[in-house]
Amino acid sequence: MASYFCIVEEGLPPSLRLDRYVAEYLKLLTRSQIKARALTAKRNGKAVKISRALKSGDRLELSWADPEPTDLIPEDLPLEVIYEDERVVVVNKEQGMVVHPGAGNHRGTLANALLFRRLRQGGLDAGEAFRPGIVHRLDKDTSGVIIAAYNNEALAFLAEQFKNRKAVKSYGAIVKGTLTESSGRIETRITRDPRDRKRFIVSTEKGKAALTRYRVVRSWGGYSLLLLMPKTGRTHQLRVHLRYLGHPILGDPLYGVPDPQFPQASLMLHAKRLTLLLPGDRKPRAFKTPLPLRFHELLGNLESR
Repeated sequence: MASYFCIVEEGLPPSLRLDRYVAEYLKLLTRSQIKARALTAKRNGKAVKISRALKSGDRLELSWADPEPTDLIPEDLPLEVIYEDERVVVVNKEQGMVVHPGAGNHRGTLANALLFRRLRQGGLDAGEAFRPGIVHRLDKDTSGVIIAAYNNEALAFLAEQFKNRKAVKSYGAIVKGTLTESSGRIETRITRDPRDRKRFIVSTEKGKAALTRYRVVRSWGGYSLLLLMPKTGRTHQLRVHLRYLGHPILGDPLYGVPDPQFPQASLMLHAKRLTLLLPGDRKPRAFKTPLPLRFHELLGNLESR
């Protein structure tokens, strides 16, 4: 049985249901997991239904069943581990690796690799249910720093930092064109594209608020190297925001167009740095990785011109 305690923050929509708060704000469980794992709750010390509306300042005590053993298959896949202890693991994910199993991707994912790693280390008891708690997401074609939890308590501890925007992330990206400003911010709403469910678009009327700060590191006429600092974590946020700015990320198969000078370029987006507090620590730690080979090869090409 897993448990979690928190105090409901300020600024929530009126009459926000407890189950929606758990799924969309705390991000502890999805809507389907809330039902499957029998979430129970106490509000200000009294048991309540998960449909109960919340108010700022409410004290929540949440409990839910551990997951049943899954069909996740352990796989011995190469991983570049940056940091690891009994509660968390930080990985430099390679481009092309899917984070979670899903439709068409049941094998070869980061979750498969982490399950194998945990079993090999002897970190699981016989018959113990385990599924790596990957706290945030990187797209398949985005490389770089990603953190996962080895138990529910660590997962909740880390998830709260992402929810409250205390986890600081920065990315490197090569984009098309030269930006008019050397630094700036992109602040919009992002919603799913009604014409293509795989894509997201900027909207002035609906969707979730999204904020990205950027700084130009270097420009080469038709291309620029950027440092991106997202303050929110919306799906495809950086890719959508750079397209909206008129400078799509080079090699983006979903939000860009083929580039005649670099027709073979893959998505030039890399999670360079992640700063956050680990369970048991008093000060945040910064985990960082250098730009991968595909960046250096393309940057070398641009420099030679």
